[in-house]
Amino acid sequence: MNPATQSVPAWNYAAPWWLPGGHTQTIWASLFSDPGPQANVRYRRERWDTPDGDFIDLDWLIPAITPRALNQRPLLVLFHGLEGNSEGHYAQAFASAAQVRDMDFVVPHFRGCSGEINRAPRAYYAGDYAEIGWILQGLRQAHAGPLYAVGISLGGNALLRWAEEAGKTARDTVAAVCAVCAPLDLSACGLHISHGVTHLLYGRRFLQTMKRKALQKWDQYPGLFDREALVRARTLLDFDQVFTAPLHGFDSAMDYWRRASAKPHLSKLRLPSLLVNAQNDPFVPASSLPKLHGLAAEVLLWQPTQGGHVGFPSGAPPGHLDFLPAQVLGWLRNFG
Repeated sequence: MNPATQSVPAWNYAAPWWLPGGHTQTIWASLFSDPGPQANVRYRRERWDTPDGDFIDLDWLIPAITPRALNQRPLLVLFHGLEGNSEGHYAQAFASAAQVRDMDFVVPHFRGCSGEINRAPRAYYAGDYAEIGWILQGLRQAHAGPLYAVGISLGGNALLRWAEEAGKTARDTVAAVCAVCAPLDLSACGLHISHGVTHLLYGRRFLQTMKRKALQKWDQYPGLFDREALVRARTLLDFDQVFTAPLHGFDSAMDYWRRASAKPHLSKLRLPSLLVNAQNDPFVPASSLPKLHGLAAEVLLWQPTQGGHVGFPSGAPPGHLDFLPAQVLGWLRNFG
């Protein structure tokens, strides 16, 4: 059977007994995990100027001796999640997995996420398929070998939105894509993380860095948004209402979440697409996950009962994160 048309991968994942539940699997991965047997992950940074006068930073893990234009090795592109960067636990784990499999690796940072505030009066958002497309096209032109793209959480939704909009032409740029723990129904996920335990454990932490960067943006462009409302924001819903939505052309947070969600458009995918979502993900309600009915033939779902949000730990304490990257890279290499 073609790996792209299976309903469920034959991956046997069982969470370690000492990490029960989605919260422990998520928090452990973020704070205490070992990314894996990496061979000295040291990035080389490159800055690209954007068409609108801004910039993004890309962190590369690639041999310095071979010009990328002549390099025939596969390139793994990883789009990070909300407030993520190339130093995140999942980026390190995928970098390690790519390195030991002789793949080049790059993390393009969304605007404002590389450690320096971006220049333009905008930031980044979960449905910015135009930005994803511009980045992938630049990588395609610069790198001779096959390209594979993985999106983590928010980055996974944005990556799928690009593939949905690109349709059949997506295959001209990348061989296959994978979305890991993506909030494919942004309304369901946004409301979920804005309330209750999920807000207390995760939402407030995201808000700390998001509000700080938003206030830097206001200093760059006084009057760009309602500063006082931003300071009063207590949830991601509040933040997206006053900052993300108006800066990126949406009428409201709910309008943004509805229009940017990848889930309603999954039938448009025309390249091998793997969607990984644990059913106990604290960020993504299981009830919001896509079902097999109505999917494009190229879409493969893997929805194990355990794993948390970008966790999938394995092994004895202190544990490690090499299970998921190994499976995803093995699947991607079936194509291209």
